[in-house]
Amino acid sequence: MTADSLTFPTQTRLFDGLDDQPLDAMLLLLRQLRDDPRTGKIDLGIGVYGDEAGRTPVMQAVRQAERIVAEAQTTKAYVAAEGDARFIALLASIVLGAARAADDRYCGLQTPGGTGALRLAAELIARANPDARVWVGTPTWINHQALMRSAGLQVLEHPFFDQSTQTVLFDAMISTLETARPGDVLLLHACCHNPTGAGFTSDQWRTIADLCARKGLLPLIDIAYQGLGHGLEEDAAAMRALLDIVPEALITASCSKNFGLYRERLGALWIKGSNAQAALRARANCVKAGRSMWSMPPDHGASVVRTILESADLTANWQAELATMRARINSVRTELARAVPQLASVAQQTGMFVLLPLSREAVAELRVKHGVYMVENGRMNVAGLRSENLPRFAAALEPYLSKGE
Repeated sequence: MTADSLTFPTQTRLFDGLDDQPLDAMLLLLRQLRDDPRTGKIDLGIGVYGDEAGRTPVMQAVRQAERIVAEAQTTKAYVAAEGDARFIALLASIVLGAARAADDRYCGLQTPGGTGALRLAAELIARANPDARVWVGTPTWINHQALMRSAGLQVLEHPFFDQSTQTVLFDAMISTLETARPGDVLLLHACCHNPTGAGFTSDQWRTIADLCARKGLLPLIDIAYQGLGHGLEEDAAAMRALLDIVPEALITASCSKNFGLYRERLGALWIKGSNAQAALRARANCVKAGRSMWSMPPDHGASVVRTILESADLTANWQAELATMRARINSVRTELARAVPQLASVAQQTGMFVLLPLSREAVAELRVKHGVYMVENGRMNVAGLRSENLPRFAAALEPYLSKGE
């Protein structure tokens, strides 16, 4: 007798009632790229670093650290629900700076990627204040809103960036945030904004910090690309200045980009509390929430980063490699701005992404006619450009910018 030969009550057919789901836009882009038989396709969609040869390399510091870990590791037993404490402490000095890393008002824990850190932050906010509303700029990383809503939080939008003029809408942003309530959350990109590459000036960061302190807003700061803008210290400077003003904050970090550990899913969440006890209490709530989501965070990536940061030589090698990546990204930005005068602002932006002033129809036409693949909203990964394909891309792009598309 098989299940096919039996009759079940309709109400027990659990999965029949599920809604069909559209294919994720990025997965669809990957499929289209894979199925395109043309040579010379230009992949500007997938958000990973690419070198001049079009590869996403394993950093040499990572390779060396992996050898050390493989030879020294004697067990695959769990580490801890909080993750690798030494990794958290060492990375805190990189992200927060040494003084804040030593401040007992800050507590951290390891997460599965920066995405895991954001999801855990959302859960903590929902536990602390279920009525908190999370303010996000438009546009922002596509997953930000989904992660906040997955914890039951309400998401509100404020203006951030005008795609057609490539400018930050700071006055409109502040005006909108004046309507925020005490206890609301403001999600901020520390550097290298995804998807726009745009950022705030030092004075604007100070205004944001003062607004958060005055209105009782909790900053949730996503620092996913530290070191790929101006430098490790420079990219964190504005965030650190804000942290010194506000009494509480959440900071989410990713090691995917600046260590090239995409598939290892390594991130961290730090909580700044009004005092040490409040921070420890918040971390305990995060540990309990994480237990019900992933139980224990993966260890390999954390062991690798810990090994790098424990070694002065490996740290120097990693920073040199990161500097090479950053220089390449900034060089591509400069060359793109030179090749396409309408995109002069690209050279002043930072990080891997640019949000081109293109319609969805223009993006589709670039794909069909020229084999240029980017996200349908016009987000492109500048690290996908190389000296071989940049002139061809610029020539294909220019007519659409001239037509205002």
